[in-house]
Amino acid sequence: MLMKNEQQSPAKKIVLGVMSGTSLDGIDLVLVSFYFTDKWHYTVHQVLTQPYPEKWVRRLQGANRLNGEALTALDSAYTAYLAGQLKIFMQANATIDIDFISSHGHTVHHQPERGYTYQIGNLPSLAVLTQKKVVCDFRSADVALGGQGAPLVPGGEVHLFPDFDACVNLGGFANISVHEHQSVLAYDLCAVNTVLNVLAQEGGNPYDAGGEMARKGTIIPALLTQLEALSFYAKNPPKSLGIEWVNTEVVPVLEAFSTFPLADLLHTYVVHIGEIIGQALPSQGKVLFSGGGVWNHFLMESIKANTTATIEIPSKEVVDFKEAILFAFLGKLRTMDQPNCLASVTGARHDHCSGEIFLP
Repeated sequence: MLMKNEQQSPAKKIVLGVMSGTSLDGIDLVLVSFYFTDKWHYTVHQVLTQPYPEKWVRRLQGANRLNGEALTALDSAYTAYLAGQLKIFMQANATIDIDFISSHGHTVHHQPERGYTYQIGNLPSLAVLTQKKVVCDFRSADVALGGQGAPLVPGGEVHLFPDFDACVNLGGFANISVHEHQSVLAYDLCAVNTVLNVLAQEGGNPYDAGGEMARKGTIIPALLTQLEALSFYAKNPPKSLGIEWVNTEVVPVLEAFSTFPLADLLHTYVVHIGEIIGQALPSQGKVLFSGGGVWNHFLMESIKANTTATIEIPSKEVVDFKEAILFAFLGKLRTMDQPNCLASVTGARHDHCSGEIFLP
């Protein structure tokens, strides 16, 4: 662990990376340092997932139905709540000298086709309340430049994970970045835990641990056919997904089969995810997988059954905190005024350096 009195190289910065995903598992917090020699290196010093209290799960689940003053009030309240959690984490790790906070915020609305994306928790008061410099709101500038505002992590993956042919994250949604010939193509693939967790909760479980409930089910052929026919899958990248898409496109399909056993619904949706992701993977080479979905063993078996690529699972820290690590790094690039958002990924008019900087 790096202490305050340890010698740091001028380029090394310790960043508190913060990520809240649409699956509402909690707030991912990571203390990570970055330094550059012949390439970028990182060292993870401390990690924590702070689960949301039930009250905040309910508030965030209903956030996308708010607008106007109600959404503004929620943004202010969430920023204060987030600041409180960050202060507790920083106090627990007071021996580590943090240079700044880099936070993704929590996505409430993401409608890039309408030029609109909104993450709560990205207010200037976050810097005031934590008394730390804050880098945040990474999506807005990209959408303003005509981009999808997502996925953003490929802008960091090319620096921190250059030895892989592709990277896939399995969170609330699955996204992929494919690295080939010095270029990057990245986009969202499908909904993962935003659907699987809701189905599991209908059976009284917060999530389907290990995918064991899904494993016990059988395929519903008509459901699989309807899922495969969703128009998003036929679109060419760049493309991204938000919870609105799940509510308007996926949920109605699942509700049409609500009389089937829950295990069959889960089984069919997991098979669907495996097919969608398998089709997107390169035919050979190494693919790095991360995100909470990695621990769904039945899901990983389904993906492996649909690809000839070599799937690699990194350390538990990287599996569970890769996005928080990468948003910390995007903040690092922002403080250096270096491009952290790739036009080839988001469809923006040009590569750019995205993110707001707030001072205490």
